[in-house]
Amino acid sequence: MLNFIQMVADFLATTTTPDITNGLVAIGAGIAALSGMGNALGEGRVCATTIEAMMRSPEQAPQLRSTMILSVALVETTGIYALLIAILSIFFLGN
Repeated sequence: MLNFIQMVADFLATTTTPDITNGLVAIGAGIAALSGMGNALGEGRVCATTIEAMMRSPEQAPQLRSTMILSVALVETTGIYALLIAILSIFFLGN
């Protein structure tokens, strides 16, 4: 184990900084892009709950539908912000 740590330390000492920076930027952009999974789950839950509420009280369906559309739009903006952060980090922080 100590030999492995020494090998990693030697590699990092001989590697130029831009190589490491580009790798870290790529990892950060990937993590930011993964927030789309949480987005999809949130939108699915909003829609499923709204459909369930529409089945319980069909007379309120138009009000529920408009509220659902607004909620999905608000949830979607977080995914768009995460994608924007991922793209900007690649173009401005990466070399």
